[in-house]
Amino acid sequence: MLQKISVILFVIFTLASCVPHKKIVYFQGESLSENKIREISNKPYRLQVDDILRIDIKAPNKEMVSVFENVSNDRNNGQVREGSLYFSGYSVNKQGFITMPYLDKINVLGYTTEEVSDKISDGLGKYFKNMSDVFVSVKLAGVKYTIIGEVGSTGSKVLFQNTVNIIEAVANAGDISLTGDKTNVEIIRMGVDGVKKFNVDLTNMTAFNSEVFYIQPNDIINILPLKQKTLGTGVIGIQTFSTIMSVLSVLTTSYLLIKTL
Repeated sequence: MLQKISVILFVIFTLASCVPHKKIVYFQGESLSENKIREISNKPYRLQVDDILRIDIKAPNKEMVSVFENVSNDRNNGQVREGSLYFSGYSVNKQGFITMPYLDKINVLGYTTEEVSDKISDGLGKYFKNMSDVFVSVKLAGVKYTIIGEVGSTGSKVLFQNTVNIIEAVANAGDISLTGDKTNVEIIRMGVDGVKKFNVDLTNMTAFNSEVFYIQPNDIINILPLKQKTLGTGVIGIQTFSTIMSVLSVLTTSYLLIKTL
């Protein structure tokens, strides 16, 4: 009787505890044709509160340009150090404004970086006679996001790129662990129209079609745990086998002790 129970328990725990191969491998399925892939990356990002902007102004009169910049002291051989942008970049305040020397407050909330560039150019027109010699560049000072759950390294991260896809974000956090659910990755997005939650399956090629494949600044990525972690029996075959054998050993010992009484 005990042997039958042991075999049944062994089969049940083995089937329920091991993580299936299909839940581990990224991007399964057929290749997507070009016309099926949504051009999400070409959709312009609209600025939000707490975004940090890098604004560069170039003109023949460098002394005049320096009046309007607040990053001149953070340059190294003409380049702005990435880490310094947190302190020297232009942060969007809670009212949706940035403040530039002599240009005062500029409303940027909900605008694209190109539209903000046009606004700054219009403001500079009061100080430069020939605006054709003035070049204004506005970029996000990196993409900041927060990742929690079953990854190698949780917390707030910054990638100094114009666009970041979810795979880059996950890889930057040490990848999803074996106990993480790649089939149901949650992305919480805070926008001007409220907070929304999205789900994306990273084991399927259709993830490239997701509207959240490219993350946005201030996104929260939540990697949920698989049920195998809750069971605590192991995520690979040898771990599960060891756990089950330990349980069966305890049961057998207990049975023999009871039987001898």
